[in-house]
Amino acid sequence: MQQYLEAGKVVTTHGVRGEMKLELWCDGVDFLKKVGRLYPSAQGGRAYKILSIRPQGQMALLQLEGVSDMDAARALRGQVFYFDRNDATLPAGRWYVADLIGCEVRDADTGKVYGVVTSVDHPGAQDIYTVKAPGGKEYMFPGVDAFLKERNPPEGYILVTPIPGLLDDDFDSEREEE
Repeated sequence: MQQYLEAGKVVTTHGVRGEMKLELWCDGVDFLKKVGRLYPSAQGGRAYKILSIRPQGQMALLQLEGVSDMDAARALRGQVFYFDRNDATLPAGRWYVADLIGCEVRDADTGKVYGVVTSVDHPGAQDIYTVKAPGGKEYMFPGVDAFLKERNPPEGYILVTPIPGLLDDDFDSEREEE
């Protein structure tokens, strides 16, 4: 499992005192307040202490230690920041998206393997999982309790109970036969 996970990307500066506007790629401002520091690379590097962070629409206004003027903030525009998973605590049963990618998706009842998770998107009220089947076809399913029975990234699998047609072409075949 990756040690450093994406927190967000600096999109622009804000004001003249080194504040930056951060596009959030994690659970939000409260989550990052608890984390307390950010890293400039997926391998870590020099930690930046978070001096302040507050929401601004879908973004966050971020002040980092050592970034005290507009020029220093401007130099970080486009920078992706990461957090150390050891600095964060997730509630039981919650996983980072990075941990779900690559998990095998299996039928909870039959054990049938549908493929592997290639992405988890957040377009609205629930997550959407994209699964790539062994043959190369991609399927999507909503990340809701009605379909997701168990997520077990340490063991590399996710158990699902899909409705016909959700992760296979059986539904289309049944309709053609009628």
